[in-house]
Amino acid sequence: SQRELEAAYEELQSINEELETTNEELQSTNEELETTNEELHSTNEELETMNEELQSTNEELETTNNELRQRSIELDDVNAFLESILGSLGSGVIVLSRQLTVRVWNKISEELWGLRADEVAGQQFFGLDIGLPVDELSQPIRSALTNPDGSSEVQVAAVNRRGRALECNVRISPLKGDGQAADGVILLVDG
Repeated sequence: SQRELEAAYEELQSINEELETTNEELQSTNEELETTNEELHSTNEELETMNEELQSTNEELETTNNELRQRSIELDDVNAFLESILGSLGSGVIVLSRQLTVRVWNKISEELWGLRADEVAGQQFFGLDIGLPVDELSQPIRSALTNPDGSSEVQVAAVNRRGRALECNVRISPLKGDGQAADGVILLVDG
């Protein structure tokens, strides 16, 4: 029975050592879990901060988008108003940049010369194939660019898009900008 006690004691010692090893492993696992938990908590805080920043940025973008949408509506209204004015003048209105490219070409210009505004926008005026003798307008147009106070009128023989001969009165005026120099030229064509 002494042997049995010694065997039982050894077995208990072995079990005790296994339990201590298991306990150490559990403590180590617990520490790892605590570290992981702290890291996850830290990551969660960072994600919450990022989420708040993204929400703030999103709100700013929504505000900017709403402002742009409103400005776009206002710009559309202004463009429609200007188009209405240009259409009501009863003259062909052509606005050229300083580089003599077409910036504005109203409906009456479309009817007179057979080219749509989107076809001539950005095109060199003197390169357009229309029934208006643009070469005869070269000198007064260039003069309007160099003399922002000078306007002139020119009578020219033209042919409209239907092939009908016209006597056109072309009023040429500088497009005045903020500075001393003209920003371009305005042509009012009555035919």
